[in-house]
Formats: sequence, structure tokens, C-alpha cells
Amino acid sequence: MSSADEILDIVDENDQVIGQSPRGEAYARRLRHRCVFIEARDAQGRLFVHRRTPTKLVFPSQYDMFVGGVVGAGESYDDAALREAEEELGVSGLPRPTYLFKFLHDDGAGHAWWSAVYEVRCELPVSPQAEEVAWYDFLTDAELERRLPEWTWVPDGMAAYERLKALRAAH
Repeated sequence: MSSADEILDIVDENDQVIGQSPRGEAYARRLRHRCVFIEARDAQGRLFVHRRTPTKLVFPSQYDMFVGGVVGAGESYDDAALREAEEELGVSGLPRPTYLFKFLHDDGAGHAWWSAVYEVRCELPVSPQAEEVAWYDFLTDAELERRLPEWTWVPDGMAAYERLKALRAAH
């Protein structure tokens, strides 16, 4: 099964399930669905940053400071966060990611998705999926901040990152 055939829950503006659709159709018809974003840090507190492969359905070859992806039909945000983090990092036995917040991302062009943001500590050696990750490294927060204006970042990841920075600054 290709990723375009994966079945997603379609949700309303209140994140209530109103139907199901294949992922490719959900993207093409701009149907609201669910995603998870997981901030993964290593034992030294550095952030996992990667560049997406050029074959990705959305935002090919762009950089991201989160691992994650879509929530499958009938799957909880929490289960999707653990599954996506383990898949993208290429590990098993990861601690369950900690939920931080949720927001409705709207790209201004008719694409919108509910986005749950998590954090996890990954002290295991990573082996990211070659079909998902073209390049990766663990960066300090200062290194990430230096790269923000230099690299092309996925827009939904940037939206999540800005909200996460604001949340942390408020505490």
C-alpha cells in the first residue's frame, strides 16, 4: 500500500471525526485531517533535524525540526506520535512521547489539519527511514536558530515550532 492509499479520519473544525478518506484524496480535496509533530532530542538535549526526501507527497526536500506524520483512521494522537517517532527515527522501544498542545494549522490555501505537538527523549542510536529522510543531524537550539533563515522549512513545522517557542517562553 502506498502512503497515498493510507486511510485517514476526516475531521471538522472541532476535531470531531466526520468520515474517512485515502490520504491522496484527502490532500487533493483539501479535507481536514490529523497530524502529529514530535520534537525528538538526544541524551545531550540536541534536537533531531532532517531534510525530507524529494519523493514526499507534501513539502519534498524541505527541512523539519519535528518527526511525525498523519494520524491513521481510528488511531489516537498518542499512538500515532509513538508510531511516527519510532518509524522516522528508525528505533523501537522509544518512551511514549509527551503531549504538549494541539492547534489547527491552516496554510491559507485551503489545506488545514489538526496538529498535536509532542516531545520525546531519544537516547537510542537512530537509523532514519531512507524513504522519508534525505539528511539528518542533532543540532543545539543555537545551531537550529542560525539555520532558520538559511534553509527552507516545512511551513506546518515552522508554525508548530513558533507556538512551542512561545509556550516555553511563557513558562
